[in-house]
Amino acid sequence: MADITRTLFLRHLRGSATSYVRHLRGGRIAHAGVGQSFWYRPLDAVLSEVPVDDRELPVLFHARTRDYQDVAVQGTVTFRLAEPEVAATRLDFSVDPLTGRWRATPLDQVAGLLVETAQQHAAQLLAGRTLAASIDAGVGAVRQVVAAGLETDSRLAEVKVRVVAVRILGLRPKPDVEKALQTPAREALQQDADRATYERRALAVERESAIGRNELESRIALSRQEEQLVAQRGVNARREAEDEAAAGAVRLEADATRVREMARAEADGAEAMGAARARAEEARLDAYRDLPQATLLGLAAQELAANLPQVQSLVLTPDLLAPVLARLGAQEAS
Repeated sequence: MADITRTLFLRHLRGSATSYVRHLRGGRIAHAGVGQSFWYRPLDAVLSEVPVDDRELPVLFHARTRDYQDVAVQGTVTFRLAEPEVAATRLDFSVDPLTGRWRATPLDQVAGLLVETAQQHAAQLLAGRTLAASIDAGVGAVRQVVAAGLETDSRLAEVKVRVVAVRILGLRPKPDVEKALQTPAREALQQDADRATYERRALAVERESAIGRNELESRIALSRQEEQLVAQRGVNARREAEDEAAAGAVRLEADATRVREMARAEADGAEAMGAARARAEEARLDAYRDLPQATLLGLAAQELAANLPQVQSLVLTPDLLAPVLARLGAQEAS
């Protein structure tokens, strides 16, 4: 909106860089253009102000599909008045010369024209499609149809309204219908989730089974190794026993051989000693053979005396000495 100041009977208008201002005085154009600044008299001035900047217009309307389902279309239309001097002649953009405010609502008229045109083309598109087909096609098809329809609309062309961009943000059916449409997808997602859960459980069971098999195989291998170890220990013990028995047998045979050799040596020694003793005895007997009896008796007495224990006292009776003396006397007489 232009900035208007008061000085006595005059007014001063200062426009902006995004507004086209036209000043008519006496039916003739006194000032016209963007960014105007001038003095005027309110009583004979006719002012018009047309915005030339880009404006965003939110659009929200309902349409019916071929299967009689209501769809809410939400979007945004960006537009501008490309030729403000023409728009000022086709729409009421006049402003109060005292306050600078619009006398009417021209932008509302432009917005209504845009919304009605967009709704008309979107409704024609959706009326030829079912709800599911419209949802599957998405917002792209609606955006293309609405943009093409706005660009080719004759009424907008007369007002010189240029559509800069069209954005369709969503196609929404009624909540209960939308929930029903979401059910198959939700069920499919749930089935996928359940399938993933089952597969994960099956994989976990398979892995647990594999771990169990591995543990069992490990135990079997360990048992086999223990069995081999026990068998090897038995073989080793048997070999040790056989080696010890063989060594014992060798030791026993050596001991027996040594005992036999010792016995044989002892026997040979005893035999040699006996033979020597026999020969000595025989020689002694040969020496005693020619001795007289009295000599032999004396030697015998001497030998006996040498081998007798210690005698403290000896009693000789006449009965014992008489025969001996008789024999000695006989020998001397002879």
